[in-house]
Amino acid sequence: MSIDRKKLIVEAATKSFSLFGYKATTMDQVSKLANVGKGTIYTFFKNKEELFDEIIGSLIKEMKEAAEEVIVEDNSFYENVHAALFRILEFRKEHQLTIKLFQEEQEMGTPAVIEVRKRLEEAVVSYIKVKIQDAVERGEIRECNPELTAFVMLQLYVSLIFDWEKSHVPLEKDEIAKLFELYLFEGLSSR
Repeated sequence: MSIDRKKLIVEAATKSFSLFGYKATTMDQVSKLANVGKGTIYTFFKNKEELFDEIIGSLIKEMKEAAEEVIVEDNSFYENVHAALFRILEFRKEHQLTIKLFQEEQEMGTPAVIEVRKRLEEAVVSYIKVKIQDAVERGEIRECNPELTAFVMLQLYVSLIFDWEKSHVPLEKDEIAKLFELYLFEGLSSR
């Protein structure tokens, strides 16, 4: 029974954070949405921060699983990284909680939300870094700083997907793949 209650609380808190953001969510709201007493929440979580942390941990796990689903063992490093990054950012774009949190960060700069964005970015960079290290070991790409390369890849994707759309027609997935290949794998040299 207590496992079900904890799950209800996490689901209710996720809903509240998704609708109202981090700052505006209260333990009272969560207890009402979960249909449990506020004291019940405190048997599982010390405070709102701990509850939020649990939800973000699950979100990061879901993002990694979404990325892994599009990895095809026989595909090249380039194809897999493109597919994984695209899927991760698609996930971020579709998931109500990440949408609300990124909005709250831009509008209010809530410190806890800024921390979460950093944590999500670090999780993605760390995930891509491992893929880069594997590709270097297989001789598929040349030696590089895997963490910096993963960071640049992520930022390029974020720019092409989110920033470009602010004042241009959104790019198609295959256009993004071609640009990614051009900038990162071929470079801009005319040789």
